[in-house]
Amino acid sequence: MEDSDKQTPIRVALLGCGVVGSAVARLLTEQADDFAARTGAPLELVGIAVRRIGRDRSAAGVDPELFTTDAEELVTRADVVVEVIGGIEPARMLILRAFEHGASVVTANKALLAERGPELYAAAEAAGVDLYYEASVAGAIPLLRPLRESLAGDDVRKVLGIVNGTTNYVLDKMHTTGAGFGEAVEQAQALGYAEADPTADVEGFDAAAKAAILASLAFHSRVSGSDVYREGITDVSAADVAAAERMGCVVKLLAICERVDGEDAQPSGVSVRVHPAMIPTSHPLAGVREAFNAVFVEARSAGELMFYGRGAGGDPTASAVLGDVVAVARHRVLGGRGAGESAYADLPVLPMGEARTRYFISLDVADEPGVLAAVATEFARHEVSIETVRQQQAREDEHDGEERAELVVVTHAAPDAALAATVEALAQLPQVREVSSVMRVEGE
Repeated sequence: MEDSDKQTPIRVALLGCGVVGSAVARLLTEQADDFAARTGAPLELVGIAVRRIGRDRSAAGVDPELFTTDAEELVTRADVVVEVIGGIEPARMLILRAFEHGASVVTANKALLAERGPELYAAAEAAGVDLYYEASVAGAIPLLRPLRESLAGDDVRKVLGIVNGTTNYVLDKMHTTGAGFGEAVEQAQALGYAEADPTADVEGFDAAAKAAILASLAFHSRVSGSDVYREGITDVSAADVAAAERMGCVVKLLAICERVDGEDAQPSGVSVRVHPAMIPTSHPLAGVREAFNAVFVEARSAGELMFYGRGAGGDPTASAVLGDVVAVARHRVLGGRGAGESAYADLPVLPMGEARTRYFISLDVADEPGVLAAVATEFARHEVSIETVRQQQAREDEHDGEERAELVVVTHAAPDAALAATVEALAQLPQVREVSSVMRVEGE
């Protein structure tokens, strides 16, 4: 093969020049020689599509003449298209147009992949090009390629992770400083960890899209964002965080993807969910602080694996994007393609009610004989086993002078539907004044 400086350049088009896009453009320029050596040919940035010309984009460190508002034309003259504009449209249309013109695509668009992944895979396959998306989950952390390639010879059983830095920061501050949810969100916004409208993060939409991608790769089955059970952290209170601490746990928003082998006439499939949960401080994920991400993978032969690092930000995400750019550019130079969609297992996504989990339940009850028996009867009636129970005196009620107590129950694993039904039944008991808190427990 000829030296890289004599090779025909690989033409790279960049869609978007925000925080990530500007970092990609800058690094492509600053490290051009290194990328040429790693790829086998120079990488030539031929254009950057933006919504409006004229903004100060000096941070990208590129020739202003590269900026264009005509993204549709730009993708037709590239060998590799990097999409970092986000959203469904026009990103989907531009990616499909790039495939039609023979370009491979690198994207960080988790929402698009979770919603329209099969369509994009099929279009890439038909065009004989690559679709890479390492940056779509967990930023700089090399995670998707290990799942797709390094563990291709293994049987992944579970993927459990913190995949949203904003919510991890919020919950971490609630734990370490005693801040309430709203105050912690404001701190995250002030530091740039949360958007002005943090809904996608705190309601779990971002994590659900990432969980869909992880489950699809891990279990060789098609999982969309709408298949993922989702709960955000907006209802997590300072009292919940304090209760977790008393149990030797911390609260995290977890993405949980599990392979379920049907037993005792139960169906086989995959369980994919996102929700806050208490995890023991002894678990590796419990120590993940601030806006960092971490994913815990369990495979039959490899055992337990941990991936940890910065899950967002311009340079960290650009690192993952450029790793994909080098990979697909090598394929252009040397021939061949990367792995496409692997959905041969075609496992169904099981409803949340069939997922096995554990509950922490705090009850405000009357401090009188027979309360514990009545509560235990409801657990038995719904075939939910109690692991621990603790009762402590609460202050006298200010209104009626009635003696109150707090009853805290932690269950053994059971179907989520049975656990939810138990909570509903407990709320109807005359001895129960209020179900004060309910949270799932994971990691044991």
